[in-house]
Amino acid sequence: MKLSEHISMKEAVGSATAEENGIENKPNITQLSKMMLLAEVVFEPLRTWANQPIRVNSFFRSTELNSFLKGSKRSQHCTGQAIDISSLGEKTNKELFDYIKDNLDYDQLIWEFGTKEEPDWIHISYVSSINNRQQVLKANKKKDGSTYYRIIKKGR
Repeated sequence: MKLSEHISMKEAVGSATAEENGIENKPNITQLSKMMLLAEVVFEPLRTWANQPIRVNSFFRSTELNSFLKGSKRSQHCTGQAIDISSLGEKTNKELFDYIKDNLDYDQLIWEFGTKEEPDWIHISYVSSINNRQQVLKANKKKDGSTYYRIIKKGR
């Protein structure tokens, strides 16, 4: 099964951690519909623009998997509304980030770690065209976890 032209279900729910620890990582129908919407409205337009493969690092996470990974209890990965990606081609993660920021609708766009020039990966979430916050954040590592700070806030 495919969520969209360029995202397979295996990519969307795949997790070595889940497999190694016997954790089920399957979305319900509501979560699946949210995943398909994110893929259609954000991932596929980005993929078309980039004209190159884009790695899906993390998409759906069951509550059990998210807890095991010590993820946020409010993680949009658990609702099917967030995806972490990175470049597999000539376009850099920064170029993907800038394209999303300037051209696509999203709830949150996060520059995940890396350097001032290049994020390690990109986190994008999508709720709905009415409820998206258009938040652009940057994640930094700290001794006791991660901190997020707002780079810009467009619109809402």
